[in-house]
Amino acid sequence: MEYKKNPFENVDLQGGFFAQRQKINKDITLYAVKSRFEETGRFDAFKCAWEEGMPHKPHIFWDSDIAKWIESAAYILHKEKNAQLESYIDDIVDLIEKNQQQDGYFNTYFIVVEPDNRFSIRDAHELYCAGHLIEAAIAYYKATGKKKFLNLMCKYVDCIERVFVLEKTAEFTTPGHEEIELALVKLYELTREEKYLRLSLYFINARGRKESVETFFLEPLYSQSHEPVRRQKEAVGHCVRACYLYTAMADLARITGDKELKSACEAIFDNIINRRMYITGGIGSTHNGERFTRDWDLPNSLAYAETCAAISLCFFALRMTLLEVNSKYADIVERTLFNSIISGISLDGESFFYENPLEISSVERENSKAGGYKQRFPITGRVKVFECSCCPPNITRLIASLGDYIYSYSEDTLFVHQYFSNKAKILDTEITLSGDYPNNGSLSLELRGAFKRVAMRIPSWCNEYSLFVGGKEYEGEESKGYVYINADKPCCKIEINFEIKPVLLMSNPFVLNNRGKVALMRGPIVYCLEDIDNESSVFNLAVSVPLKASCAYDNAFGAFCCEADGVLIENKALYFRSENVKKKPVKLKFIPYFSFANRGESDMRVWCDIDV
Repeated sequence: MEYKKNPFENVDLQGGFFAQRQKINKDITLYAVKSRFEETGRFDAFKCAWEEGMPHKPHIFWDSDIAKWIESAAYILHKEKNAQLESYIDDIVDLIEKNQQQDGYFNTYFIVVEPDNRFSIRDAHELYCAGHLIEAAIAYYKATGKKKFLNLMCKYVDCIERVFVLEKTAEFTTPGHEEIELALVKLYELTREEKYLRLSLYFINARGRKESVETFFLEPLYSQSHEPVRRQKEAVGHCVRACYLYTAMADLARITGDKELKSACEAIFDNIINRRMYITGGIGSTHNGERFTRDWDLPNSLAYAETCAAISLCFFALRMTLLEVNSKYADIVERTLFNSIISGISLDGESFFYENPLEISSVERENSKAGGYKQRFPITGRVKVFECSCCPPNITRLIASLGDYIYSYSEDTLFVHQYFSNKAKILDTEITLSGDYPNNGSLSLELRGAFKRVAMRIPSWCNEYSLFVGGKEYEGEESKGYVYINADKPCCKIEINFEIKPVLLMSNPFVLNNRGKVALMRGPIVYCLEDIDNESSVFNLAVSVPLKASCAYDNAFGAFCCEADGVLIENKALYFRSENVKKKPVKLKFIPYFSFANRGESDMRVWCDIDV
């Protein structure tokens, strides 16, 4: 069966959790990122006028930063015209046109810094930057109808095809950082020109066969080049590179019907979510290579869990929903969006985290210095720009295009994957989805159109739900985490209520850091403790089991916070008998994980000790 994505262009978020974040993204974050990029010379780099001794020497990945910002702006322009913003982008496109090489090549770093080394350094991000420029050009064309940027990038792709496929004059075969593969699929889907699909397949098929290994960053596992992609069954190496690759593989499996690619994607996805993913949806267990390590290796205070990595997993999961309707894929989209992605941006939309640890201990950090060795930990305060600022514009473009993630459809069935309040139009069907999700689980879906069935995802965290169609209780057929509902009337109203309550989760005992600990979730949201809200250090508190908790909406966080019974350990001795432990009953305040470090730096933990 063919499943089609309903693009964000046909969906308008209407109030609720993510509509508010889209507004902040449009009004604040887009311009905050723009200002930081202007201050650091990223936009000026497109003038290709830098000379030795001048400030703001171009960097190998600056093109991708600006491309993602343009893509974000294009998504916003599609919903709301802004002549000033459009003119700003047109000026950048004019600079690209002015400085594009005669053969179509364009890269602001190599044109001015290393003009003799084009396509000679595998890990220099040339094809990665090209991929993001392609995505930006597609988005800008769709938003404005202007083809100049798109035509410039098509010319660049012709250059890449000539150098890598026809002449084979490049000094490497596949990009060190994947991205162009998925961008070429998008270009194919826009233009229907087979050459773009063939080039994407060329890079996919060539990976894992013959590549020179020159540096740490080209170590085969790090760049997913250890074996041909169809034989890969585990997620390895740099997380963002990996999931961008897997995203393209899933796209190509869908378009070409390649069963081996599909099987590899399924195995890799299952390996990630069952053994190599944090409860927040974060991936990447170490800063050393920003990478996957081994099964069950999920340290909390040293977690890398890069924001871009969670976004890349979200991309991969979305593509998998188009290969198979199975709730495990949309569940991961939801888990990443509500936790490890938006934790990467402050509540006011102006500052960011690159890494998203699940635990912050000031004592542990000080102790690491005592022996003369300073352990590297994630930063504890949000910042406005990073030297490597891939994450801010990546968040911006994702939030601007959240409508992509809500629906897909087949010939006769509408699939509802996410529950953001919205109005949408798919083919000739008008859809309204309303509710206050995830604050509560009551949702209403109204359809006016021709779909004969509706399939609604039952979230993995939900044990009970009730369903009504036309005001009458309805028992739908469940399959792979979706409940199927007949909707053969011209107008159909479906009401579904998912039971949302706070629960404590445990992890597999092989995750050593989490043994004897629990994490609090309410619906899709993971919670944490911060010192600022509690009577003592979060490392001196334990939550009582069984859980006794109450939750209430907190306007400061735009979500529910929870208060649970717990204890404070009052013993002062270094060691003491377990029967002599002194416990003081206290109330523990849990806040949504995505909101940590928004009120200054504080100790924090997701996985808490338990008091039985």
